This record gives sequence, C-alpha cells and structure tokens, in this order.
Amino acid sequence: MTQRRIATIHIRKASDGLTAARVGFLSTWKSGKYTGEHFDFESPAALFRILTPKRWELIERLQHTGPIGVRALARELERDVRRVHDDATAMIEYGLVEKTPDGKLCVPFDEIRADFVLKPAAA
Repeated sequence: MTQRRIATIHIRKASDGLTAARVGFLSTWKSGKYTGEHFDFESPAALFRILTPKRWELIERLQHTGPIGVRALARELERDVRRVHDDATAMIEYGLVEKTPDGKLCVPFDEIRADFVLKPAAA
C-alpha cells in the first residue's frame, strides 16, 4: 500500500513555523512515521500572493484531471497557455505541483488541508 501524501497550509508567524518544523521533524525522526508536508505563510496576504484564485483553480483542476500537459490544462481552464505555464511554474517552485517523468503536471497530494487560526492580539 502506498503512503498517502498530505499537504497542510499554515498561516503563522515565522518563529512559530520554525518551532513547529523542529517539533515535527523530531517527532517524525523518532517515530519514523510520515507526518505530511507543510507550507507556512506569515499572513493571509502572503498566502494569497502565492496561491492566487487562478492558481488555486489550476490545482483543483489538476486534482480532478490527474496528470496532464500544459496545453491541455490551459484548454481545460479556458486560459492562455503562457499564463497557465507561468502559474504552473510558480506552483512547481513552491512544491504544490510536480512534473511526472513524462513531463505532465500533477498535484502529488491526496489531500491538501488549510490550517487557519485567527485570534485577537494578546491583551
């Protein structure tokens, strides 16, 4: 049975992210169990600079279609090939999209979770 890959998107301060990364690494190291892959952003604005609505749509479509070429994906999305290529490249660089050995685009995760906590500043 293959391991399911899970991505979790967090919004938290950099210092909190480093602490969580350290704890996660140590936990995984000790247990030997996969704990998923984590993508940290310092603010909702930072998240939305990377994951624009068009890029989120691209990810959703890739999850629906499975591995697909850039031109076919552009047709699916009814968008310009160059813009889809640019968005796919950004998502590959960030790690939410990968290329298959035959050059097709895919989302390597079985599940993508978003972990958002909003609370007032300390009094």
